[in-house]
Amino acid sequence: MTDAPRSRLARLLEAVLDVGTGLDPRSTLQRLVDGAVELTGAAHAELSTGQEDLTGIRSPATGPPGPPGVPEAPYRLRVPVRVEGEEFGALHLAGRPDGAPFTAGDEQAVRVLAAQAGIAIGNARLYETARQRERWIEGAAAVTTALLTGEAADDALTTVAERARLLAGAAAGVILQPTEEGGMEIVTASAPGEPGGPGALVGAAIAPGSPVLDQLLAGEPVFVDDAATDPRMTTPVRHRFGPGMLLPLRASGHLIGTLALPRRRGDRPYSDVERLPAVTFASQAALALVLADARRGRERLAVYEDRDRIARDLHDLVVQRLFATGLMLESTQRRHGAGDDVRELLDRAVDELRSTVQEVRTAILALQRHPRTGDAGVRPAPPVTLRDRVLRETAAAAALLGFPPSTRFTGAVDSRVPGPVADRLLTALRHALTAACRRHGAGRVEVAVDATATLPDGRDAVRLTVRDDGTDGEADGEADGGQAPDGGYGTTVTWESPL
Repeated sequence: MTDAPRSRLARLLEAVLDVGTGLDPRSTLQRLVDGAVELTGAAHAELSTGQEDLTGIRSPATGPPGPPGVPEAPYRLRVPVRVEGEEFGALHLAGRPDGAPFTAGDEQAVRVLAAQAGIAIGNARLYETARQRERWIEGAAAVTTALLTGEAADDALTTVAERARLLAGAAAGVILQPTEEGGMEIVTASAPGEPGGPGALVGAAIAPGSPVLDQLLAGEPVFVDDAATDPRMTTPVRHRFGPGMLLPLRASGHLIGTLALPRRRGDRPYSDVERLPAVTFASQAALALVLADARRGRERLAVYEDRDRIARDLHDLVVQRLFATGLMLESTQRRHGAGDDVRELLDRAVDELRSTVQEVRTAILALQRHPRTGDAGVRPAPPVTLRDRVLRETAAAAALLGFPPSTRFTGAVDSRVPGPVADRLLTALRHALTAACRRHGAGRVEVAVDATATLPDGRDAVRLTVRDDGTDGEADGEADGGQAPDGGYGTTVTWESPL
């Protein structure tokens, strides 16, 4: 073997080793182009692929492509680059500076380089797939840990959306949930770079009957290259985004929502390497949401059991003893004569016991009424009964007063008081409590709702009475209510309405 073939073989081995190192496709292809130029002495070398970011790689030694008059074969050479049996791209070489054509040895050497480059790119793909899978698995584990360590429903959804957005390199992470009409609505979003922030996305909905919705309901992920132009996309915010993934959140065969990960317009579409781990992440996140909701359900059940036990104890011990004490005082008053002062004290003691019994019974009813909650990830429903709404108003006033108002209910307030009357009653209550909060020195506030009241003309009515012991203020009475001084109280506000 002569020195020239030995030197060429050595250079080929060096080029093969150089091309086979590294896990970055672009650097691998750049080494392929440089090695082909060195082995063949080509004047021009350029790579073409189906990927825009990997097309147009040239060797620095060749400069820009030659003029249009570059001769055809045998003065031009095209060698395909195959990855896993498929043509990934092609290396194009143009004639040598000395004008000599490419030889069979040149083509064979370049094909060896191209084969090694294909193997290196395949390895890079495998590495990238493994790295993507590892990142998504770590993300799913972090989400599961966060959801199972005490996050509220809204926080849980935000956690899923935020972590998925970061993992996917998306412009936004969005959670949609089914609506009563049969569509899907965005309930939470992570979109730090979007105009208007997450609030600009929340509330946008996919209309019932949308092809996208049909796929999601069937448990199939949806991938789009451009949300703004894809006819399947119907949300009013679709024009903001380009490529995207809509991944069903399914658990036990039930669709609890959708995770959407849109990118900005002009960004590259999601590759197969990115899609598969994202689908797996969505499945694991859905299971974590269901498990977290089940855990919260168990905690709520434990609280409800405690509330029921406390209510039973209050009824069996406190109420019965207070009632018995009141009966004893009334019996004493009847059996033994007493002076006016003593009789007044006994009357006041009996009234106080009756009032206390009513307040304790109200507390028992509140303990026995379990707050309504929604499904996995859904915000709790607001109170719907008049009793609940009154207690909510008094609880809000307690934060301003520094103490909870005393609240009593008489009669079936929830069933007897119709909705419009209840709304007006709550408005009057809100005004009265606001006035009490403004008065100086208020240390006691009593709220009474009586659904057994009667108007002077004999009609059934509901009566709201709000008393406080503050001074230096005036109440904001309703048109059909009024206020008057009362013994022991600074102001009494009364509001009535027929039923």
